[in-house]
Amino acid sequence: MTLEHVAIWTSKIELLKEYYMTYFGGVPNDKYINTAKDFHSYFLTFKSGARLELMSMPDIPANTNDTIKKQHLGIIHLAFGVDTIQEVDAKATRLKADGFPILSGPRRTGDGYYEFETLDPDNNRLEITCRLTD
Repeated sequence: MTLEHVAIWTSKIELLKEYYMTYFGGVPNDKYINTAKDFHSYFLTFKSGARLELMSMPDIPANTNDTIKKQHLGIIHLAFGVDTIQEVDAKATRLKADGFPILSGPRRTGDGYYEFETLDPDNNRLEITCRLTD
């Protein structure tokens, strides 16, 4: 079984689409629009085959959780895997240079990964990670 896709509600659908295309190589489909509900969505497909759905509809309320300094029950981050420590470092350097915060890392974790945490333009928490080999 595979995880088919993860969805994010956003009020910045075009900005998020560009972000995930630019920094993570997501390839979007044509925008789907349901005019009766004023619902808009894109599916972005990544090299691994995983997909991310970005959805927008006017009456979806803002998340009132502090997604930057606190963690909450439920899905808390998306993780993007790369092949090398150098790729993790390069992605952290680029995102930081482009004005995106680095919340932690890059660092070695106790479970065999090298990673850092950042936020997308909607403050969704992301990890960029690679598995360390012995």
